[in-house]
Amino acid sequence: MGDGMERHLIWVWLSLLIVTWGAAFSSTFGGISQVPPLQWLGSAVFFALIFLLPLFQRNQWFMTMTLSGAAVVTSMVFISESSSYILLIYSYLVGEVLFRLSRQQAIAAGLILMTSFLIATPFTIRFSLLLIVFMAVVAVLAYRHLQQWNEADARYDALLHEYRRLKRKSASDEKLARQEERTQIGREIHDRVGHKLTNLLMQLEVARMEADQESKNRFHMLKDLAKESLNETRQAVKAMNQDEIGGLPAIIRLIRKLEAENYIRIHFLVKNRAFSADLDVEQTVAVYRAVQEALTNVMRHSSEREASVLFESPGGSVFRFEVSNPIVDDYEYREGYGLRSMRERLKKVDGRLDILTYQHKFTIRGTLPVIKKGSDSDASHVTS
Repeated sequence: MGDGMERHLIWVWLSLLIVTWGAAFSSTFGGISQVPPLQWLGSAVFFALIFLLPLFQRNQWFMTMTLSGAAVVTSMVFISESSSYILLIYSYLVGEVLFRLSRQQAIAAGLILMTSFLIATPFTIRFSLLLIVFMAVVAVLAYRHLQQWNEADARYDALLHEYRRLKRKSASDEKLARQEERTQIGREIHDRVGHKLTNLLMQLEVARMEADQESKNRFHMLKDLAKESLNETRQAVKAMNQDEIGGLPAIIRLIRKLEAENYIRIHFLVKNRAFSADLDVEQTVAVYRAVQEALTNVMRHSSEREASVLFESPGGSVFRFEVSNPIVDDYEYREGYGLRSMRERLKKVDGRLDILTYQHKFTIRGTLPVIKKGSDSDASHVTS
């Protein structure tokens, strides 16, 4: 929102500058049609320099030369002419100097602006000098206030960064506490319930061996039930000791976290009953890690901090995810450690990873088989 507002303000200031420049032409030369060709050329150079300012935003000395050049061109276009509109033009240039340059560069550009104004001014030397002194005092005060605002913004950013760090640490500590509690509960279940179920299995086996044939079948059934209960207990303990990653809900939490901290803007889409896809623990972990690594790559390497995440389960036979981000026409990528790790992780769960570059987008697509319930085997894998 801030960037959009800044872009709108740039066009507003440029429009005002064009109107002021045209009014200065009309006042100086008696109309736009009476402007000499040399003045038209100087005007083209002036606005070209103004348009070049954003390109030199990270180089203070280039920006200083650009603004100084715009001031010199202004004095050449309106030299010795009785137009008071150049006051507005120079006021605009002073504002650009204060807003864009640091102290040393602002002083250098300010001296050039004052010199060019004295050359081009239609006013008396006394009035011009008083005006320069007045504008210099106003500029110093405005610069001091601007510096204070920048320092306040820097302190705010530092406090916000510290707040987010503490928030992440708090979430991490809370997760660690939950994991320790889950581990403790799992240990209790394993030591007590598992031990008692094992003991029960042994007692049932002894009773089955001492029973008659009719009772043996019943004891065998009871033993199978106890064995099944023991296996389910062990699976539950194993699941509790797994890293707390909850598949799609955890990915949504990750997306919300990244957007809340202004790291990246994400467009999220779920299709074809993806939330109801029956993935096991290893598959959900693989999907989470793959999406996490893909979004990290976008934040590191993409020029635009924007991405799209798609989840779908077409036909209920496969689960597919896509993470894509905009790229330039001549974009080339090299498969590094992150992509190779992603590919190997999906391969371990019988999935595959595809990397595509088309329609000005870089897309990472993962496809995994969905576990079928009610089949003869524990799980059947169907690839797309």
